[in-house]
Amino acid sequence: MAHDSHQQAIRAAAARLGRRRFLTATGAAAALAFTTNLPSAQAAQVSSHSLTDDPFTLGVASGDPLPDAVVLWTRLAPRPYEPGNGLPEEGTVTVDWEVARDEHFQRIARRGRTSAHAEFNYTLHVDAKGLESDRVYWYRFRAGKWTSPVGRTRTAPSAGARIHDVRFGLVSCQAYHDGYYTALARLADEDLDAVFHVGDYHYEYAVNATGGARNYTDRRVPALFNKETVTLEDYRLRYALYKSDEDLQAAHAAFPWYVTWDDHETENNYADDVDENNSPPEEFLIRRAAAYRAYWENMPLRMPQRPQGPDMRLYRRFHYGRLAQFDILDTRQYRSNQAYGDGWQYPGPDSEDPARTLTGAAQERWLLDGFRRSQATWNVLPQQVTFSQRKNTTAARSKLSMDSWDGYPASRDRILTGVEQAGVENFVVLTGDVHVHYAFDIKKDFDKPDSRTLGVEFVGTSISSGKDGADKPDNWSTYMAANPHMKFYNGRRGYVTVTLDEQHARADYKTVPAVTTPGAPLTTAASFVSEAGNPGLHSA
Repeated sequence: MAHDSHQQAIRAAAARLGRRRFLTATGAAAALAFTTNLPSAQAAQVSSHSLTDDPFTLGVASGDPLPDAVVLWTRLAPRPYEPGNGLPEEGTVTVDWEVARDEHFQRIARRGRTSAHAEFNYTLHVDAKGLESDRVYWYRFRAGKWTSPVGRTRTAPSAGARIHDVRFGLVSCQAYHDGYYTALARLADEDLDAVFHVGDYHYEYAVNATGGARNYTDRRVPALFNKETVTLEDYRLRYALYKSDEDLQAAHAAFPWYVTWDDHETENNYADDVDENNSPPEEFLIRRAAAYRAYWENMPLRMPQRPQGPDMRLYRRFHYGRLAQFDILDTRQYRSNQAYGDGWQYPGPDSEDPARTLTGAAQERWLLDGFRRSQATWNVLPQQVTFSQRKNTTAARSKLSMDSWDGYPASRDRILTGVEQAGVENFVVLTGDVHVHYAFDIKKDFDKPDSRTLGVEFVGTSISSGKDGADKPDNWSTYMAANPHMKFYNGRRGYVTVTLDEQHARADYKTVPAVTTPGAPLTTAASFVSEAGNPGLHSA
């Protein structure tokens, strides 16, 4: 198993590097990243009444809603831009939490007391259970004299329930240094049941004193952010910087989020244990363990998702009554290395090798089994990289992206064969990564435009990555001509809202004209629908 081989590689790295080096540089942060035990019950108590500064500077979040439960998250950080959040290196802080049926907390549904542990960087993951299905709740935390901002969340419908519709947001790619999170501020004003974040929640790249393209004149970003993230401390601090953004906090507080990562939460375009610079796998796995640990700490995820060293089970399944099944994928942790050195390359025997995989064998079996067992009207696949074929020239033989499903066509074919064999009539793929809006018909054979349409793909642009962008990028005409199954292409920043009901899937592509200056207005650039039982996109 990958987990066992990874543990062996790390032990080998420790032996080769020697204890002194292993406990310095990247190894110092890895020591905690590899611990798998729960914090000690005997950990020293830090009095919540000793908190002289507001510890809820990074807001609140909720996620992974079930019919009777939802995860509530916060992080105690009175000084968020310091290692350790401005709290002791060891210890626990007692925190109270409440879930209410009304925003004024007059009707409490559930309440409890828990501890924020230094070992988890004073983050909390409260699995609030015993809730009613398909209803809105409000929640908050208390520590000492301090009360957190109020968050709004919603449970999922009960299994088998017939519901009229579900509406959710699709977001990804929010490079802090590329611009403001105006799109997230607009998202927070939507009427949604949930949000799917499909990767690149943060970037490993340095952020300078003026916040990059944000070009701050009223503040300075501390110098400790002006470097690439490598250690556990680096990753924890990077989440603090991103989560200090008020627009991101507003979007988290407005809806429950389902999250999955792509590459930049760890390192650009990594594949399993191979990083961008082809470092020794045992060294990269140390960095991956730190990144995965910090990701789990800072996302509204349950304890079963807590990583063990460099391994973390992030793919998981959720149901919304009989209407929708969501199979959230992880296309980074288990993938074969990109063929032909990555980037845009001509396909060939290496990329088309049937043994290559984007999901790994276990996740693929889980997904195909889920298709066979599904009784939902819509089978939705929130995942990271472009699923549909994407040629960059109109020539008969064109280069393709080796980092997307085009670089793993056998893996894609197995998924589509599984869709057909399971009789899945309404297949929807949700994608991020590429910093543009796309709308695709998913074809049985992408090289034959008249082949059967098996589903549709909604690709959401970035929140800020790529800076302002353009409605029609320079390659717009070429891409639209080269890919007849591509129904829409827009290069601005923004997000997608997707509505599912018994008759249709609808995607509304939202854009903002600029992210390098704050406060831009929101526009619906295009809307498409696909009819249940008759897949294929049409303008709404």
